[in-house]
Amino acid sequence: MALLPEDIIDRLIQMERRINALSTAVNTRPPLTEITNGSLALKRQTGPEDPPVLVAQLTTPGPGGSKPVLRVNDAYGHEVLSDDIVTGGLARPWLPMLPPQDMASANWPATSATTWTTIAQSQNPIWQPKMRLRMYTRVSSGAAGQIRVMVGGVPFGPTVTAGGVFDHTDLVTTTMQADFGKDLNVEIHAMVTSTTGTVYAKPVLMHGRQT
Repeated sequence: MALLPEDIIDRLIQMERRINALSTAVNTRPPLTEITNGSLALKRQTGPEDPPVLVAQLTTPGPGGSKPVLRVNDAYGHEVLSDDIVTGGLARPWLPMLPPQDMASANWPATSATTWTTIAQSQNPIWQPKMRLRMYTRVSSGAAGQIRVMVGGVPFGPTVTAGGVFDHTDLVTTTMQADFGKDLNVEIHAMVTSTTGTVYAKPVLMHGRQT
């Protein structure tokens, strides 16, 4: 028996069914901005021949799977944000906190020298291109002095007269991609400018800043 062409009515009915099925699938699937029990990796590729660099990774496993993972890298592949998959919370960046300080100036770093003298020093990893440092200074009765901060051997901010407050924010590196993670040496220098006396200094706040 010869094959007869389908009736136009039957073809329209089949088309309607397919359209309804497609509409149902679209409306029941999660949007592209939502991932359920899946993973997402964002990569950056500067050129067709260049290897891709992982920028962000997010894993949201289902029941029975491993713990969720969150990783965010900068454009140079440095891990700038990650979670602690063992206990939860933040793994990177490390956020050091300044312990309570002794506010009796007699116990502060001090000097009676009349030339620039290092009275305090610290080393910190470079996580951000800028830094803010706030410091109280004191001087013994009848004396005078000055205090300055050196970062990586370079003056950081103004030289202040002892007795005032040092509070300065500025760049600590101009080549972040090369210096990321390296140790940053911070020194407090002080000197007496009068015949005799003692100059004191106490940092009370120091943290990194974005550009």
